[in-house]
Amino acid sequence: MEALYFQTNSLIQETQQCFEQLSNTRVDTGAVEADIQTKLAAINANCDRLDVLVYKVPATQRQNAKMRVDQLKYDVRHLNAALQNFQRKQTRRAQEQAERETLLNKRFTANPETSIDIDYSLQHHNSMHNAHRGVDEMIMTGSNVLDGLRSQRETLKGARKRIMDVGSTLGLSNQTMKMIERRLVEDKYVMIGGMVLTLLIIVLVIYFFVY
Repeated sequence: MEALYFQTNSLIQETQQCFEQLSNTRVDTGAVEADIQTKLAAINANCDRLDVLVYKVPATQRQNAKMRVDQLKYDVRHLNAALQNFQRKQTRRAQEQAERETLLNKRFTANPETSIDIDYSLQHHNSMHNAHRGVDEMIMTGSNVLDGLRSQRETLKGARKRIMDVGSTLGLSNQTMKMIERRLVEDKYVMIGGMVLTLLIIVLVIYFFVY
């Protein structure tokens, strides 16, 4: 196990040196990248073998051996992440170079019926302008609705006042009608009393003068 451990550790150090070579523009990065992938594959295979061998060491040394193997696995994970990051940068750089070459090699001809949107900022500005215009229209519509509600409120207030005036007038008319009806009843009683009193006087006069 010790020999395999030192071999794996040596491969990790060699891989780290290969990563340092990638920053050199005069080096064939493709060959270095392939060498790194080969070394990482060997390191991963060695780590798998070490995971099995660690359980064959004496129990008193097993914890220490497992920690050493875990450290190797930790280092190889960082190397794998570094390789993936380098590959992503290479892919992005290649795409940018291809787009640059396509743009430089593209020939544009004058055509009044063809419209090419090159400026994304102009499109964004137009979209924002349309959005602002839509918001302004919504605000104007809301303002018109509020004005309409205010007008309806004033109309309802006037109608309420007229209703209260009519109600007050009706209340006064009802009171007046009740007074008139009461006066009619009183007049009716006065008339009946007068008639009775007149008849009584006539009867008394006839009684005293005839008998």
